[in-house]
Amino acid sequence: MSRAASTSRSFFYLASKSSGGKAMGIKSARSERALAEQLRREKQVLVRTWALPGWASTTPDMSLRDHVEFDAQIAQLVSRGVPLTDALEVAAGVVSKPNRERIDRLRSLVSQGTSFADACKQVGSFDTVTIAIYRAAEKTGDLAGACDSLAKSARRQLEVSGKAATLMIYPAIVLTLALLAALVMIIVVVPMIGNSLKKAGLDLPAITSMLLALGNFLQANILAFLLGVVLLIISAVLFRGALGKLAIKLTRSAPFVRDVVMEQELTRFFAVMSSMSRSGIPLGDALHVSSAAITHPGLSRDLQRMRLRLIEGGVFRKLIMRVESLPESTRKLLVAADQGGDLEDAFNALARDHAAAVDKKTARLMAILEPLLIVILFVIVGTIILAIMLPMFSMTSGAL
Repeated sequence: MSRAASTSRSFFYLASKSSGGKAMGIKSARSERALAEQLRREKQVLVRTWALPGWASTTPDMSLRDHVEFDAQIAQLVSRGVPLTDALEVAAGVVSKPNRERIDRLRSLVSQGTSFADACKQVGSFDTVTIAIYRAAEKTGDLAGACDSLAKSARRQLEVSGKAATLMIYPAIVLTLALLAALVMIIVVVPMIGNSLKKAGLDLPAITSMLLALGNFLQANILAFLLGVVLLIISAVLFRGALGKLAIKLTRSAPFVRDVVMEQELTRFFAVMSSMSRSGIPLGDALHVSSAAITHPGLSRDLQRMRLRLIEGGVFRKLIMRVESLPESTRKLLVAADQGGDLEDAFNALARDHAAAVDKKTARLMAILEPLLIVILFVIVGTIILAIMLPMFSMTSGAL
């Protein structure tokens, strides 16, 4: 499930102390109201705030791994009768060090009487899916079961994300090395050999002349080129969110890759539905939150449409067959599970099945990428080598 839907923000603030003095600083909070509450406990009054951009945040969001450890710890302790405030105190030690303050604030809010779900919403870094499950679990009295379900779901998503990262890292490393090798050859090797051949009075082929001109230009403006590379890297870091969205959009339409992306989305959706069904959340509400947790526009749109018709009185087993974004076998399984009254187990089984499908399709994609990368390497490096060798062949044939 996506954990980015409910992140905290950092504010540069101006506050007035009870003694009349002024204090400035930076604090992390989801809103100005939450920041004012934090300062009130420190006997300060908020005067003015300035929201910092996301990349300048002083408190990082909890990673998916932190959420796994946190939920697993809460589930284990609460199920054994440990009070929630004491469980939160222990759980603060299992998350990464920068997030311990967030869990301490969470514990403080709970000890003051705030519900666990509302406290998670106030401290930030808990998404709408998680908060909805916590709120439903508090009503049913099964917070331990809900946390255990969330931990399993997040662990499954972590495994899928790891496979996706591995899938992207391999070609990225190979292409980066190929581009670095090509740049070294263009900036160093091509000018050294090409200028020597040109001074010898040899007519250079068009491709050699083009690469020689590019190499001489980069040599003459090497500082500006390196500065441009640095600025490009900085821009990529600052706008990584937008670039990530663009990359996801491109992968949804790329052959072979789109199948892996769809399987990942289905794994996330059914894992969330399994967690919410176990927590006793009504099917309509679960569909609303779960469809918002996925990023595939077509699937999300179809699920939201089905939810509206379900609320209007439609029958789930009939409506699910109209969601053409889902595989036909998946729809038929859900129909059978609905007739048997066993949707929760069906959601869990589908999450496992689609996770296994991610493994299978990832392996197939890697088998396709490896020869494709070899072809790309040959085109990049081979073109440069050909541009160097052609005039040498001409010179050798002329000498003969």
